[in-house]
Amino acid sequence: MSVIFITGTDTDIGKTFVTGLLAKYLLKQNKSVITQKIAQTGCIHTSEDIEKHREIMGIPFCDDDKSGLTCPYIFKFPASPHLAAKMENRIIDPEVIKKATDQLEEKYDFVITEGVGGLYVPLNEDSSLLDYLEKQKYPTLLVSSSKLGSINHTLLSIEIAKHRNIEIIGIVYNHFPKEKEEIVFESKQIFKKYLKKFGYPEIIIDIPEIKSDKKVNIDFSELF
Repeated sequence: MSVIFITGTDTDIGKTFVTGLLAKYLLKQNKSVITQKIAQTGCIHTSEDIEKHREIMGIPFCDDDKSGLTCPYIFKFPASPHLAAKMENRIIDPEVIKKATDQLEEKYDFVITEGVGGLYVPLNEDSSLLDYLEKQKYPTLLVSSSKLGSINHTLLSIEIAKHRNIEIIGIVYNHFPKEKEEIVFESKQIFKKYLKKFGYPEIIIDIPEIKSDKKVNIDFSELF
């Protein structure tokens, strides 16, 4: 499990925080670890998500960040990657992303790779993130929450992952925005039921509402 892919049920679900927190956990286990963002939109020159990963991990930008290996595609226009690329007359090539991940995998014990949006986000006119994960077969961690609509989005993500033979290693349950205890309890029970139904481990890791990235330490040991 040297590459772990972080995807979510939607955009703004907390993938960036989970990626940074998982990398931070692995660093504390004395593992060499790097994070990667497959594509970043709404940025110039550097990836703001990679910057957030480094902040959470408590480390500075490294040579692999500066060379572009940790974020092969950066676009100015804040939109789906395929559209942001189109606005610059560029095309995202999944093989470029794969080669960057392969190079990082040779150097580190773990590469924690953050996706874009949800599972079915288009990367170009012909392929989606879902297609990419189906081909690469990376163990995948799904980020969800208690916000309205999350049950539908989470169960759809679990079922399509199973249909495409993508390995879900667990769900990270983001407690932001904070919801009533009854909603949290019921949605987590449903998530576990459907993880079991589709043959995935019934692992749900809670991320509390975060006030300060530097003070939060999450136990991800169930995944390993």
